[in-house]
Parts: sequence; structure tokens; C-alpha cells
Amino acid sequence: MRQSKYDQDHRTSDSGVSSLIEYFIISGILMLVIIITILSIVPVAIDNPTDQLTEYAFIDIGNGVSTRIVDLYIVAPEYGNMTTDFDIPDDIVGKGYFVEIGGVEGAVVVSVYRDNIRRNISIAGIGQTVGVGGWTTGHGLNEICYDSEGNCA
Repeated sequence: MRQSKYDQDHRTSDSGVSSLIEYFIISGILMLVIIITILSIVPVAIDNPTDQLTEYAFIDIGNGVSTRIVDLYIVAPEYGNMTTDFDIPDDIVGKGYFVEIGGVEGAVVVSVYRDNIRRNISIAGIGQTVGVGGWTTGHGLNEICYDSEGNCA
């Protein structure tokens, strides 16, 4: 029996298999690129802007606490004591933080920090005259106390 030209062309032709293998290879490469993109988008598009926003918020909080301390010092009596309450945000970008007031390299600073992000803001002008120190978190009301004898607890 004689084979038709149609049967001979299709039996010896590998073009169908080649196209299928080419499709699988290209699809695999594209899937690999998509997976790499998905894994790298979180640090680039979410973590970096979140850290930057946190740094700016820490600077604002440090400036606010520093201003409140200086304002209390300005109106504080020569003899006696004075106390004021203030509120700062409970969290920044859904995470808590700490505020510490104390000396760093010879200057009195308000240090706002969490994890690996820390911002130091100097207390303008009163660091050498009045001993300033303490720490707090963002949760609840916070208190600044002044006592001319240095007996704040």
C-alpha cells in the first residue's frame, strides 16, 4: 500500500513537539520571572516606604517631646514643682516604639526608636542647666515633671 504525501509529512515532522517544548520553556522562564518579581516587590514597594514614614514620624515625635520639655522649663517656678501630661501616638505604622531622654555624646537628646530605626533630636538650650532624663512608650498619657529640688519620681 502506498502512503500518501500527507502521511509522510506528518510522521517525519517534529514541528508539533518542538512548538510544545518551546511553549513549556518560555512559560517556565516567565513564571520564574514573575516569582522573582513577587518576592522582591515587598522590600522595595512596602518595607522601604514604611521605614521612611517611620523615620519622619519619629522625628516629629522627638521634636514634640523636646518642645514640651523646653516649654515646661520656661514656665517652671524657681522653687516648687510642676507637672504636665501629654499624649503621643500609640503606634507608628502598626508597631510600638520607645522614647528615651538622656545624654548622648555630651548632649541631651530625645531618642525615639524601635528595632533598627532610631532618631535623636537634641533638647534645645536646657541640657546644660537642668538634668533631664527618663523614658516612655507611646501607649497612654505621658507625664513631664519638674521639681526645683530634683525630686520627680
